[in-house]
Amino acid sequence: MLAMQSIKLMVVDDHSLFRRGLLSLLSQDGRFEVIGEAGDMGEALRLVARASPDLILLDNHLPGVRGVDGIPALKEACAGTRILMLTVSEDETDLAAAMQAGADGYLLKTVESDHLCDAIVKVLAGESVISPDMMSKFVAAFRAKPMAEKPGEASPVPAAVDQSGAASLSAREMEILKLIARGDSNKLIARALDIAETTVKVHVQHIFRKLQLSSRVQVAVYAAAHRLV
Repeated sequence: MLAMQSIKLMVVDDHSLFRRGLLSLLSQDGRFEVIGEAGDMGEALRLVARASPDLILLDNHLPGVRGVDGIPALKEACAGTRILMLTVSEDETDLAAAMQAGADGYLLKTVESDHLCDAIVKVLAGESVISPDMMSKFVAAFRAKPMAEKPGEASPVPAAVDQSGAASLSAREMEILKLIARGDSNKLIARALDIAETTVKVHVQHIFRKLQLSSRVQVAVYAAAHRLV
């Protein structure tokens, strides 16, 4: 019997073999309930309104309509649904387009299974997740051309951010901010700075509070926008 708090998932990918393997993998995790699958955007839109998934795992390379182009329609069809891109594309323009369209995360299909499952939970908790291999490209793309904010869409960095917030960061917090922008996990940061991972977590929370941000992606964008990296 499924737990009351099971996360309802839908998978949208045109490669049936990959989709079936992913469905099998996710079904083995007791936190998840896979409630649907689709091979193209049309099928996904028909299903999402009926199934009301908590989160959609969405490929970008779909027949007819790209995944990123269908994000607004998916979110309109089921308000509150989170979308996590799962794709082979390492193109920073695809990444920037996905995040601007309203994606809640962007992972490469090379991601380890446990990292994927953890990312799903993080996205449902309100955190944006980007593959570490893509974070530096995301920062570079933002520095080259800041993402335009469309009507009704949230900016990657909240408007209320104190533009002088960086001045309040300690030297150690600034070090950690730069490593976050590089895409390093807490574990890698702890290793690089030779400190405990729990200490890194405390510093990260201080950075969030001082900069009035809520996710590592926002920290990376903030660092790029203020030429801190």
